[in-house]
Amino acid sequence: MIVPSAYYRPLALGAPAPFREPPVKVERMIHFVPPHVEKIRARAADLAAQVDVVLGNLEDAVPADAKEAARAGFIQMAQATDFGAAGLWIRMNALDSPWALDDVIEIVGAVGDKLDVIMLPKVEGAWDVHYLDRLLAQLEARHKLQKPIMIHAILETAQGVMNVEEIARASPRMHGMSLGPADLAASRRMKTTRVGGGHPSYGVLADKEGYGARAFSQSDLWHYTIAKMVDACAANGIKPFYGPFGDFADAEACEAQFRNAFLLGCVGAWTLHPSQVAIARKVFSPDVEEVRFAKRIVDAMPDGTGAVMLDGKMQDDATWKQAKVIVDLARQIAEREPEAAERYGL
Repeated sequence: MIVPSAYYRPLALGAPAPFREPPVKVERMIHFVPPHVEKIRARAADLAAQVDVVLGNLEDAVPADAKEAARAGFIQMAQATDFGAAGLWIRMNALDSPWALDDVIEIVGAVGDKLDVIMLPKVEGAWDVHYLDRLLAQLEARHKLQKPIMIHAILETAQGVMNVEEIARASPRMHGMSLGPADLAASRRMKTTRVGGGHPSYGVLADKEGYGARAFSQSDLWHYTIAKMVDACAANGIKPFYGPFGDFADAEACEAQFRNAFLLGCVGAWTLHPSQVAIARKVFSPDVEEVRFAKRIVDAMPDGTGAVMLDGKMQDDATWKQAKVIVDLARQIAEREPEAAERYGL
């Protein structure tokens, strides 16, 4: 446990102080790109104009003999591209792999000033975050970085789910968490090979007494885990995300899964295919009426103090903070998407 007096202390001399309040950024879709593929690197600037986060994937889906090429390709892409308002992330290799240490040392040294978040796979407990936390502080100090690089944990083992609360509060670097359904299914010995989404055999059969034909209702394999992750994130002021949806051909099921996650509290999802970007944009953008009402609260309380009545409901400093987050997110979206500016009245 980190004692409160030391929680926000830099972990290396000369490292930037951790954020006390994480930056408010719209991150509806975390779009995965394979940086060892040259033709995809060449489109990075165009991609950055279309998505909220560009993530260079160094882990799963990159063959062992392409790991170093992926790392070098990410550095080349980061150095050559202006990402504008889009965030720049990496998913590093897992800490038990032979590539993890070089991923962090080489990338932070080369492009640490542009890197926003490191996604850490297979986080099992706070100790994994503590290791990366200290290493990042040392590298930030060495390379004189001005802002801290944040950590995003992937929840994809049974032990990680068990320790989710400790992981969420392990460090002020914690940005958020994502569900990793494929590895989690393997860790739990679940009987599914699907990457996210439901399963036709997992459901509830109507009671046989007095109901005639017995209806079968398919249920969500991931409901418990997402809800537990959302609670841990919300309690610690970090962001929960839905992870991958593997069936690129089933846009309808993808949207349903993203929407379920959104309704439970997730703020975004991974997009592994260009067809999923528009789905995530649609699902995770703030509701128009919610934005318009939030703007009325902010306009009525410019400095966030006091209390006002709007439509018969009292608004105070607590609701002002909620409204300010919504309006700030909507403004970021409006800056990137002119049609959104018109919808939101911004």
